[in-house]
Amino acid sequence: MMTRYLSRSKDWIVWMGLGLLGLAPLCLVPQGMAQGTKLWTVDRYEELQKGTVSGVAIRSDGRLEAGPASSLLYTASAGYVWSLATDDKGIAYAGLGGTSAGSARVVRIAADGRGTTIFQGKELAVQALRVAADGGVVAVTSPEGKVYRITAGGGETAVMFDAAMTEEKPKYLWDVALGKGGEMYVAAGAPAVVYRVPSGGGKAEVLFKTGDQHIRCLLLGQDGTLWAGSDGAGVIYRLSATAGRIAVGTKPFAVYAATRKEITALAMDAVGNVYAAGVGAKGVGSLPPLPVTGSTGVTITFVQPGSTSAAGTNALVPEGSEIYRIGVDGSPMRLVTLKDDVVYALAVRNGSLLAATGNRGRVYRVDTDGSGRFTDLVHVEASQGMAFAMVGDGLLLGTSNSGKVFRVGDALAKDASYVSEVFDTGGFSHWGRAEVRPQSLQGVELYVRTGNVPSAVMGWSEWSRVSTDGVVGVPAARFMQWKATLGAGGMLDAVGMNYLPKNVAPAVDEIVVQAGARVAPGGGTPAATTVQVGFPAAASAVSFTPDVSTVPLTAQKDKTAMTVRWMAHDDNGDDLMFALWYRGVGEANWRLLKDTISDRFYSFDSALLPDGSYEVKVVASDAPEHPDAEALTGERVSGVFVVDTTPPVPGVLVAEMRGTKIHAALEARDAVSPISHAEYSVDAGAWQYVEPVGKVSDSLMERYDFLTEAPQATVPVTDAKEHVIAVRVYDRYENAVTVKAVVRAR
Repeated sequence: MMTRYLSRSKDWIVWMGLGLLGLAPLCLVPQGMAQGTKLWTVDRYEELQKGTVSGVAIRSDGRLEAGPASSLLYTASAGYVWSLATDDKGIAYAGLGGTSAGSARVVRIAADGRGTTIFQGKELAVQALRVAADGGVVAVTSPEGKVYRITAGGGETAVMFDAAMTEEKPKYLWDVALGKGGEMYVAAGAPAVVYRVPSGGGKAEVLFKTGDQHIRCLLLGQDGTLWAGSDGAGVIYRLSATAGRIAVGTKPFAVYAATRKEITALAMDAVGNVYAAGVGAKGVGSLPPLPVTGSTGVTITFVQPGSTSAAGTNALVPEGSEIYRIGVDGSPMRLVTLKDDVVYALAVRNGSLLAATGNRGRVYRVDTDGSGRFTDLVHVEASQGMAFAMVGDGLLLGTSNSGKVFRVGDALAKDASYVSEVFDTGGFSHWGRAEVRPQSLQGVELYVRTGNVPSAVMGWSEWSRVSTDGVVGVPAARFMQWKATLGAGGMLDAVGMNYLPKNVAPAVDEIVVQAGARVAPGGGTPAATTVQVGFPAAASAVSFTPDVSTVPLTAQKDKTAMTVRWMAHDDNGDDLMFALWYRGVGEANWRLLKDTISDRFYSFDSALLPDGSYEVKVVASDAPEHPDAEALTGERVSGVFVVDTTPPVPGVLVAEMRGTKIHAALEARDAVSPISHAEYSVDAGAWQYVEPVGKVSDSLMERYDFLTEAPQATVPVTDAKEHVIAVRVYDRYENAVTVKAVVRAR
């Protein structure tokens, strides 16, 4: 959802390309600038899709309009309606199956929705249905299926084609087309073959074969031309007829090789344009097989191409679908890409191209002018729209998951309504005027309601109608929702709601203090020697979204510097300004270290503070976004940290020769931090670690008492019996002091 910000204090304007045309111009500030009134706007297809529709169509350019009336006609006992057909009397026939072995059925559905089974086979599904000129029903079953002819009214049944009786023995039968002379064309797969069966039955002839995996769909034109779509290469073939008849041996012409692997549906309009749906990426294997469970709980594997498998598994095809147009002159054009939908069926109704899809159970109307526009026309209570069939006042839609038949009328829905998703302002807010496009709201009634809990089921205000001048009479609250009812001719392009969030104080969420680190204002440039200033692991688990990244901040190593870093947020999204205060442990008063800080870190010279233990306090203010009288602050105090810039104070280094060895003793003290370690060097040799008398270096005072071998002179010296020993002592903050002593052998 898009939120647009209005500013009362900025002297520049940004224009949004999707602004509300015809409304007052919107003054916008950058993201994060949140002073004053905001505008919640819904005007894009992606935003409108998040709402709930009832008889409302959503155009891809972001317009709401009244959609067709739809109703449930029939609910099948099976979960899948694979195919659908109607006769000239408006009687519907549904091909069912896919729930258990021997579940293939054809159901005759009367106008009142009553269903009567007229055929039941041993196969798993009735993949395709056609009604012959004499009223008989032709049913195609799969897998390893047959083509049956059922007499009108559901009398006798005859096998017209048996895949097992052919030389190719295809595993799947997908579609059938009926010629004017009573001949049948059968699409098969594994292997991909198209057969022609003579009128009245008889030996089937191979019309053509391809190297594809399947011939998935057929379309017979008025002039007898046969169109076929394949699975594997995604090719659309055309076989031309001579005198209304396609002769065996006619060479198929590949009209178009789609960018998708499977052509799932074909349709033709009144002037001869052919439309095709393509699914699946080429080179990608099929989706998982369709599981079919019998009454005993045994699972049978029904392997099918990708999109058909999706109908059974309720799994998404991630590549979506494309719809193409093959012009009368043979020129192809991609009309639209549906990235979240699988097209299972196409139909042309009253000059409009319709697509039945899964896996969200939607019917789309696709503009065929090449504009790329489409309309989300109908939502049904099923996962997949599988098949269309025409009736006098509209069309029927067969669905799977669950198996149903819906009636979609040519007339518009009488009670068309749209309910937006719930919008969260992020805090308690006062609501102003509604802004809409078009402003007239002709044929549209707009309502709003508010609440302080995310779910609108309970505890919200009643729906309140928005007046013609945009006034909304709803209580101040954090959440809002709007509803539109559309009559005939009503349309709605955009809805905007003005609101003013109540200002809340910012919060400082975490503070870290890092000694020996310096960051230049603005972040600085990482140096060769750096130190990372990060937050503790627990800081990443806080429930809010921080305003800044929690990744470590790169700083330069500098033992004279101290860096403070913090996280802060403001629920209103206001810009924040910070002040840094300090006090010594045990002191009552805070003293200002730095104010008007815009960064979320600050480095300073530790020498500014005398050695000792300190706390810092970060105060966050939303003053950049509010007048002084309305500005709010939030603060947080750090843990105790130590400032120590003074080296330890050594005592007298006492050293003497004991034979060939040097005995040395030293005591060192530090006023603030424990002695961390010490090292010694003899005659400018390498520094060597030395332990304190108590082994563990953990106190403000440490004593050292050790023996070391006196080195032999390797270069000419004046006095070989004289040696210089140096001891260097460090405190915990790397402050160091060095003392030396001269010893002579006796």
